Amino acid sequence: MNWEDECYLLSKRKFRENANIINVFSQSKGKVTGVVYGGNSRKIRNYLQLSNKLFIIHHSKSENKLGYFKTELLKPISPLYFNDKERTSALLSLCSILNVLLPESQPNKNIYKSFENFINSINLENWIFLYVYFELNLIKDLGFDPNLDKFKNEIKGDQIKKIKIDNFIYEIPEFLISRTVPQNISNDLIKKSLYFTRNIILNKFFIPNSLTFPRSRILLENYFN
Repeated sequence: MNWEDECYLLSKRKFRENANIINVFSQSKGKVTGVVYGGNSRKIRNYLQLSNKLFIIHHSKSENKLGYFKTELLKPISPLYFNDKERTSALLSLCSILNVLLPESQPNKNIYKSFENFINSINLENWIFLYVYFELNLIKDLGFDPNLDKFKNEIKGDQIKKIKIDNFIYEIPEFLISRTVPQNISNDLIKKSLYFTRNIILNKFFIPNSLTFPRSRILLENYFN
């Protein structure tokens, strides 16, 4: 089965002496796993960085067998933020979450578009709130809608509100209910926003399926202590 597409690199691990197994997120194919021969060579290793945008050619004898990729760098993403720990953690976090939660070989154009929009907006001043909204959209696109609109009539001007969703009590910043960007920004508000989306992702996807939550996502929260 042969095809080609643009994609983002979600994960990689060493395979034999001079090859890697990588997971990519393709617009037309979803998350796909394949082998990159020569992946540990200097040329290829330098651009096989998580979140980088690649062009891939996929070859496989059948749908049931692991295929292999020929890869080409389209757009470097992660190297631009090697000196920015917060943005680097955000990129690693998103790649790790998508790598765990996306089903194999099932395209999801909404998630792909949302991920690409975030990548293209990560230089903006309010990027961390765009990250939080990405996670909210991801939760919905993966099949669970927290239906925050029903709480709009309960907004009273407090920054933090307690709501109940499926027998869990969550603390949620009210700007997430109104779908805005807050005027008064603080590290505490950012962290509570990240807590909210993290706890829903844990309760709905990771804990029920005994999945390990990405360490990079925890590190991202810690930068806003």
